[in-house]
Amino acid sequence: MTDQLVISIDAMGGDNAPDIVVEGVEVYLKAHPEASAIRYLLHGDEAKLAPLLDKYSRVKAQAEVRHTDTAIDMNAKPSQAVRRGKGSSMWNTVAAVKSGEAIVGISAGNTGALMAMSKLQLRTKDGVQRPAIAAIWPQPKSMCVVLDVGANVECDASQLVEFAVLGEAYFRALYNKEHPSIGLLNVGTEELKGNSVIKAAHERLTESELGLNYIGYVEGNDISFGDVDVVVTDGFTGNIALKTAEGTAKLIGHFFQESLNSTLWSKFASFLNYLGFMRLKKRMDPRRANGGVFLGLNGLMIKSHGGTDGLGFANALSIAIDLAKSHFLEEIEEELTALHVEDDNIGFIP
Repeated sequence: MTDQLVISIDAMGGDNAPDIVVEGVEVYLKAHPEASAIRYLLHGDEAKLAPLLDKYSRVKAQAEVRHTDTAIDMNAKPSQAVRRGKGSSMWNTVAAVKSGEAIVGISAGNTGALMAMSKLQLRTKDGVQRPAIAAIWPQPKSMCVVLDVGANVECDASQLVEFAVLGEAYFRALYNKEHPSIGLLNVGTEELKGNSVIKAAHERLTESELGLNYIGYVEGNDISFGDVDVVVTDGFTGNIALKTAEGTAKLIGHFFQESLNSTLWSKFASFLNYLGFMRLKKRMDPRRANGGVFLGLNGLMIKSHGGTDGLGFANALSIAIDLAKSHFLEEIEEELTALHVEDDNIGFIP
């Protein structure tokens, strides 16, 4: 492993790649002048990347292009991508993390393909049944981590407990909070609510002596307007919640913009409250929460939203770099080992 911080980037992944990828690195570097020592490996078509690097001088000074003219289509099936994708920009991005040349990889490409390639090359950590995708969610006073948001459509109780451990360590690494609170997403907070899987996971987390700050069941509204730090759920439910929230934010933004421009008086009032509206727009901007992390692998991989722009990619890159600077992987190793020792001691059966 190199002592220098190296980030591996799929420059061809995403709806608007490679433009938004290189722009995103530039946006990050402008906002973080102290990050001048970080090195970026841009995997992609050199002919397409060269003019972009000429345009963005900061990136050019710190980036190295690893040429490949093969990219994974956004609509490719994961199995197909794995069979035919060796040597692609996405494959090479993960490979650099596997070899230890880079400490973290990031792509805005096909989610299923990235997960499949990451699992194949990096493998899951010992004892982890399936990796999860963790997403960041804005709350009134802070941020919340939700997992899983799409990697595992169905989960058993032991997987949900693993997600709690993974999510807790991720939140601590990202926000430096000693004992983040953990909630299990359910249809109600009453003890009798939920299916057998949820109840079994709740019982296991309640009885655990791992020192987790487990607060019990939480409901859907607690994700956005509660005070819980980590929300645990299966990938089916989490993905629907994530997409619903994104759509709701866009709808509110549309209604708000429509109202502000409906009359001459509303336009004048908007002008008077311009700064306040700009702050509101910034807080509602989904690009601020861009960047899902694949948890449970022997390496760090970040998934940026495929349709994001340069600012959104910069935010995903910020998460990648913050994790790279932390001791997240080492802490995960210790906590998972303790969890599985405890499972063996109590004979936990999901």
